[in-house]
Amino acid sequence: MKIMGIPGKFAFALLATVLLGACAKKTGEPEPAVDINPKAAPEAALVVAQKVKRDPVQAEKWMIAVANPLAAEAGREILRAGGSAVDAAISAQMVLNLVEPQSSGIGGGAFMMHLDAQSGQMAAYDGRETAPAKAHPEMFLGPNGTPRKFFDAAVGGLSVGVPGLLKMLEMAHNEHGKLPWAELFDTAITLAEKGFYVSPRLNGLISKDRFLKIFPATASYFHESDGTPLGIGRTLKNQPFADSLRKIAENGADAFYSGELARNIIDTISNASQNPGLLTMDDMLSYKAVKRDPVCLFYRQWLVCGMGPPSSGGLTALQILGILQSFDLAEMKPDEEGLMDAQALHLIAEASKLAFADRNTYIADPDFVPVPGAGMLDPGYLELRAAEISPGKALEKAFPGMPGLSTSWNFSGSDNEPGLSTSHISVIDGAGNAVSMTSSIENAFGSRMMSGGFLLNNQLTDFSFAPERDGGPVVNRAEASKRPRSSMAPTLVIDGEGKVVLAIGSPGGSRIIGYVAQAIIAALDWDMDIQSALDMPHMTNRNGSTDLEAGTGLEQLTTALEALGHTVKVRDMTSGLHAVQVKDGKLLGAADYRREGVALGD
Repeated sequence: MKIMGIPGKFAFALLATVLLGACAKKTGEPEPAVDINPKAAPEAALVVAQKVKRDPVQAEKWMIAVANPLAAEAGREILRAGGSAVDAAISAQMVLNLVEPQSSGIGGGAFMMHLDAQSGQMAAYDGRETAPAKAHPEMFLGPNGTPRKFFDAAVGGLSVGVPGLLKMLEMAHNEHGKLPWAELFDTAITLAEKGFYVSPRLNGLISKDRFLKIFPATASYFHESDGTPLGIGRTLKNQPFADSLRKIAENGADAFYSGELARNIIDTISNASQNPGLLTMDDMLSYKAVKRDPVCLFYRQWLVCGMGPPSSGGLTALQILGILQSFDLAEMKPDEEGLMDAQALHLIAEASKLAFADRNTYIADPDFVPVPGAGMLDPGYLELRAAEISPGKALEKAFPGMPGLSTSWNFSGSDNEPGLSTSHISVIDGAGNAVSMTSSIENAFGSRMMSGGFLLNNQLTDFSFAPERDGGPVVNRAEASKRPRSSMAPTLVIDGEGKVVLAIGSPGGSRIIGYVAQAIIAALDWDMDIQSALDMPHMTNRNGSTDLEAGTGLEQLTTALEALGHTVKVRDMTSGLHAVQVKDGKLLGAADYRREGVALGD
């Protein structure tokens, strides 16, 4: 979408009009929202994560922020070689697949936001996994017709969707790449063959996972011969992954979706000892990445743009911001420790309740469900939602609004997916092009099945297990070739000149939405440096309890929040925010202390 070439706010107006009009206006009957908070974070918090006061990394030419130092270095070297932001993201992602295999990789999918600095064109790339042709709404029901427990469905072949990451990256590279495709795989191939050190995080997550020993390939890769988890500092090599990447580097993404690699994926899924899957070669061959229009909202003097459906992340985060425009958050700046006062926290929690009520009811794959995106971001509608917030009393629960309904539809709300195991990359290159990309294999270690040296996703369990509720079809139910709803929220913030000022995103399941919205508020409303914005203690509300991050000063606000009517729960919140900010002519990079990422630039 072109936003440059038109002065200031007129560019904003043109872009917003086009983008909001791209969302369908039909929808269905809303359903009261429910508390969807799982007990555990998507990737469990580890004792190795310690908050240390840090300044953002500064640079003048380019910057990358990513969840592992080896991946960050791979991306920086591509930028130094003259590569684009897309080139750097591809190289970093291939290394992430190797060193952070539990979170993302070529066996999964991703969403990417991209801004072309020269043309002003913004694009949203959809590499979400698709359900096989044999998928059906009842596929996750048990013998008695009730929804199966999550891990009863997630572990094994049934949960594996057609991976979309490589097709999406190839599409973006064809449009915005500068270096040869094959060159972007060199670092990951070398590391896979020579080996890398097992990090404390990877060791900790292997130790905590009770499903990794079910399938022989996964069990042998992540454990020593005596069955103990790979130790911290142990050199780990992955020749099968190197071989897979070499084929893809030489022959393009088609090498993954056809031939030996595809056959091995199908064989692994079909012959699984637990939950054999439905995926076929025709499913692999027919997969297509999709280039979609971003969803955007004016927030104060900025334009905030994110990924639209099938992700719920963009619309829901934008709704939170849009509702909060009715309140003067600038007067509620946190203290020096990044601690919000009770009133600011209350307002953000209430806005989140309202946004999640809409999310749970209306958002799903727009190729199957008419999502009322334009209505959900309409300023008048957001003002009405803001009027439901009382400064002195919390809503017991929020109900979905009426953002452009059609009585011809009778969709009810859906149950919610457990947390994703995900990773995020933010890049701004020397030409000012920006990438914000969130990638995932869903739960930590995905389906726990490996093929070709990489883990296969369990993204189909992001569908609602219950196909109907209250006599109506659930919008996010499983269907053939459908993309499951996601919460990933890669986001770009644009100024009045059409230039990017922030690229940001995070892992964290449906809490991603709250993490990203809070960090944007901190950077824009409170003018915090981006590292401080990422390090702030977390608060989230997904239309249930108000969750406060364990081990932080926010816990002291429990009594004040309960007095306002909040149900408060203290939880681990293992975000993985990675961001690049442009401020005062400098590039500022930041990585979440809760994981092991870094920002690197020149």
